[in-house]
Amino acid sequence: MDNVRAKKHLGQHFLTDENIARKIADSLTLEGYKNVLEIGPGMGVLTKYLLDKPITTYVIEIDTESVEYLQTHYLNLTSRIISKDFLKYNIREVFNDEPFAIIGNFPYNISSQIVFRALEMRDQVPEFSGMFQKEVAERICEKPGTKAYGILSVLAQAFYDVEYLFTVSEKVFNPPPKVKSGVMRMIRKENYQLPCDEKLFFRVVKTAFNQRRKTLRNSLKTFQLADNIKEHSIFGQRPEQLGVTDFIELTQLIEKEQ
Repeated sequence: MDNVRAKKHLGQHFLTDENIARKIADSLTLEGYKNVLEIGPGMGVLTKYLLDKPITTYVIEIDTESVEYLQTHYLNLTSRIISKDFLKYNIREVFNDEPFAIIGNFPYNISSQIVFRALEMRDQVPEFSGMFQKEVAERICEKPGTKAYGILSVLAQAFYDVEYLFTVSEKVFNPPPKVKSGVMRMIRKENYQLPCDEKLFFRVVKTAFNQRRKTLRNSLKTFQLADNIKEHSIFGQRPEQLGVTDFIELTQLIEKEQ
């Protein structure tokens, strides 16, 4: 098998620039884990640089043609190729309770879902690095007060220190996407346990941004809060005005009413 045919329904755009692949691999700090999981390796342009590092590399790939290519061209990886859908597969079957980093040139159509899945597994994922559509990478790293700031920004930054690393031209892919890409990294905070009910925190953030033009007093009506609680000044603000610590405070206020 020479090359894998890019499939539109899988959102495949194969990176062809070796230097960028190396830079993405080098974005990992390699601290706090011995294993790394690459999502959507395709033909292994990033994989080859991960295999050079002092960690054990696993890859998970839904495309059977890509899996066959990897099995043929990366014989030292064969036993660590997982032919599954990352969003549906129980990855604990591979790593048990061991920590692992996540990396990849992520398909644009599921990249946000991959981040949400990683956040669900935050106890096991000390580091996350990869390439997204530029706007998505920027959104994850965005600060309060902008239109781009949203659910993904707050939830990622609640548990991880996030950093936008560099922009990638659409010209270094086959086929080229219609948008630029961006590489970002998330390193889990030393103390990533929130001083509030974390499930409630997720619910508050998502509910608030689902009606982001409204003040919190109106967007959080489904919580059926007492009028005296809603007199707190925080309820007069819109969700994009709140940082992570503000959302924690908001969750704590709501928690007292539950």
